[in-house]
Amino acid sequence: MRPPRRRLRIPAWAAAAAAGLAAAPGAASAAALDGGALSAAWGLPFAGVLLSIALVPLLAPRFWHHHFGKVVAGWALAFLLPFAVVFGPAAAATGFVHALVAEYLPFILLVGTLYVVAGGIYLRGNLHGSPALNTGLLATGALLASVMGTTGASMLLIRPLIRANDNRRHNAHVVVFFIFVVSNAGGSLTPLGDPPLFLGFLKGVSFGWTLQHLWPQTLFLVAGLLAIFWLLDGWLYRREGVTPIDPTPDTPRLAIDGGVNLLLLAGVVGLVLMSGLWHGGIAVVVAGAELSWGGLLRDAGLLLLAAASLRLAPQAPRAANGFTWAPMAEVAKLFAAIFLTIIPVIAMLRAGTQGPFAAVVAAVTGPDGQPLPAMYFWASGLLSSFLDNAPTYLVFFNTAGGDAAALMTTLAPTLAAISAGSVFMGANTYIGNAPNLMVKAIAEERGVAMPSFFGYMAWSGAVLLPLFALMTWVWFR
Repeated sequence: MRPPRRRLRIPAWAAAAAAGLAAAPGAASAAALDGGALSAAWGLPFAGVLLSIALVPLLAPRFWHHHFGKVVAGWALAFLLPFAVVFGPAAAATGFVHALVAEYLPFILLVGTLYVVAGGIYLRGNLHGSPALNTGLLATGALLASVMGTTGASMLLIRPLIRANDNRRHNAHVVVFFIFVVSNAGGSLTPLGDPPLFLGFLKGVSFGWTLQHLWPQTLFLVAGLLAIFWLLDGWLYRREGVTPIDPTPDTPRLAIDGGVNLLLLAGVVGLVLMSGLWHGGIAVVVAGAELSWGGLLRDAGLLLLAAASLRLAPQAPRAANGFTWAPMAEVAKLFAAIFLTIIPVIAMLRAGTQGPFAAVVAAVTGPDGQPLPAMYFWASGLLSSFLDNAPTYLVFFNTAGGDAAALMTTLAPTLAAISAGSVFMGANTYIGNAPNLMVKAIAEERGVAMPSFFGYMAWSGAVLLPLFALMTWVWFR
């Protein structure tokens, strides 16, 4: 019998691979602030959240494990309380509710539903983590990511991949490349794959545009990563020599348990697609956030699908996966602070050349006033590495004119650069995309010694940045 405490956590599990579903209203929240009148000091709480995620687990791991929620809540209050003093309690309350309703809850609902549903699918049978099998699983995840989202594909495959390599001495690199390929790069071909692209879909970019314009870059990046991984994993595999006895028992054949959850995953994809194609008009306005009937139907449907997975689907596959709420709780708490403290940062970015970050915005425009695709690629990518990539996409989408028809045609290289930077460079840090942290938390829970925040950035700097530089030279110069 499931403990009551676990049932009470259900509202916290909503966190999602389609932050783009809510990023448009969220940007409106930031736009309500005059970013040009703000001091850069308003970004300090957000910087505090990022530095805490980066440094505290490294310097005080036990403290962070037990108190990370309190730490990030302190930074959230460090923004909210001064904001209430300067702009008034009503403005602070409005900003808080707006961020909660328009951004955080839809974000948390989608990722949480994908986490719950994918957690109920168990690949029975013991795979053996050879370089060929690991590379094949990463390639499969890359294909699935654009269909079911980076979160859905990550939650579906990360546990089988960890089990396949649980007899390896060196297995952290397998998870690192999984984040590179499945949790980020693979989601670049459709609006269902990653939040920024879905946001572009909501802003008028056609559903097939990303597939048509980003497949060469995606193929280059995924193929390059798989090749590097295969070489590295093969070297480590041979270096280990005779591996110890595999702790996962062998079974006669491979099979999928909890297959009904595959149908529920299809339902999640359908709801996300529906909310982009049909808005249904404004249903209610909450703290300035206009909630559409399509969005409300999507969110209600996600709740029903998650409840069906938890209550009606077989629970044995979830138990076999070692499913717990801990990774989802960590993502929910960290991103709650990120979504709140990011409000003034996005406002200052949206202020363009009139705001504190004028240098960033000016850098993407040439002397002739035309956009520079290479600069858009790196500016949107580097900011997406540390900010939420969906609002960052929106900022540069608007900086480039905000006209979807023009961006899809005459300015297609610029839109491709913004899309690629926002999606691909979400892999640069653990906080660049929500699935990154979820995969890290699951891996650590299963005993994998994952790199620290800066250790992970050393991996991304050595592997990803050279590939991005080549991509710039070929497609965006």
